[in-house]
Parts: sequence; structure tokens; C-alpha cells
Amino acid sequence: MPYLAVVVPAYNEAPRVLPSLQRIREYLCGQDYTWAVTVVSDGSTDGTNEIVQEFCTSNPGFHLLAYEPNRGKGYAVRKGMLEAEGEIILFSDADLAAPIEELDKMLKPIREGYPIAIGSRPLKESQLEVHQPFIREMFGRASNMVIQLLGVRGIHDTQCGFKIFTHEAAQEVFSRCKLNGFSFDFEALMVGHDLGLRIAEIPIRWAHQEGSKVVLWRDAPKALFDLFKLRMMGKRRRLEKS
Repeated sequence: MPYLAVVVPAYNEAPRVLPSLQRIREYLCGQDYTWAVTVVSDGSTDGTNEIVQEFCTSNPGFHLLAYEPNRGKGYAVRKGMLEAEGEIILFSDADLAAPIEELDKMLKPIREGYPIAIGSRPLKESQLEVHQPFIREMFGRASNMVIQLLGVRGIHDTQCGFKIFTHEAAQEVFSRCKLNGFSFDFEALMVGHDLGLRIAEIPIRWAHQEGSKVVLWRDAPKALFDLFKLRMMGKRRRLEKS
């Protein structure tokens, strides 16, 4: 088992997946630990699979996990995290809005005994190099307030796509997660909290990237519904394995 496994969920990422994989390779090749990277293609139809497979063929340590049809980001991350083999497992968005180099900061709390560490944008030490559009950023802040109230208290940013779990924590958390959409982030943290797992929130460098698959008018109401549903389920039902 390698020391680090990286899971990259991807849905129709043909325009930017290759530069991202090249950056990940360059960074990891400079580290003194073993690693493996899995791109989880969530029913991509735009050539993502062909681009990734060609890259994997010439770069040992990189793998493609592809399936059809599109099931949602939550399903892709859950599948990747449960199948990944690594002492610690990072999932990172394909756009690398949080640069892969920020992993250095995330490893410190894991090595100090935290089973989960998450990148967090609102912390005062974080460096937001490119902000999201104003409406999206304001909505994100409001959403985090609601999530803290009904979901995970004390966590300032549940939705940042840069989170790391020990292998044991990943198995315990994601084997209980059930949501296939964008709500999976706060579901995973709610489950982790229910299990009594300590969560370290780490300030990171982050830059908004165009091309987000989140559509506010469509996905925001569903996320709110998912949050209320998880809250009403109660701890016992949230901890039932899927």
C-alpha cells in the first residue's frame, strides 16, 4: 500500500485534466513517499477518458477508474475513496483550485493524529488569489452558516474540494455516505463528526477556476433539502452503512 493515494473526481474535464495531472505528477515525483493517483471519471462523454488513459499509459502510478452513466460527484468521490489504497487518501478537485502543493499543510495534522483534515477558504490565514463571482461567494457564505447550524458546528468551510482522510477514516466515513450529488461534502463531515473523528480545518491557498459544474438555481435547493434530510435522520440512521 502506498503512503498517499490521491483521488481526482472528473466529469467532462477534457479541457483542463491534462495540465492538472501534469502538475500533480511534478509535485509527487519530488516527494520522498510512495503514492498513487486515481482519476474517477463519472460518465464523461467529452474525451476525458481517452486523455487520462493516454497519460496513465506513460506515467506509472496514475490510474483511470471510469464508469457509465454519470452518477454525480458524491458517487465518484465515494467510489474513489473506498477503492483507493493508501495509508492516507486525498481527494482533490480536477481544476486544482487548491494547488496540489497545499498538501504539505494538510499532512501535518494527519501526522499529529487527526484522522481528517480539510482545506478551508474563510480562515483569516487562507490566501484567496482569485475570488468566486460575488453572488456565488455570498451564497457560499450563507450556505456555510446554515450548514454549521444544522450540520457540522465549528466547521467554516465544508465544500472546499481538498480533503484528506486516513485510510481507516475514509472507510468508516464513506461506507456510510449515501448522497450522490454535491451535498456529499457536508454529509461526509457530519458522519465523521457522528463517529467522533477529529477534523482539522487548515487555511489554504485557493484560486477560483471557471467551469464549475455547480448550478446555483438547480443545486442550491437540493443541497438545502439534503441538509434538512440528514438532520432529520438522526445520528443512528446517518451511521448505517450503505
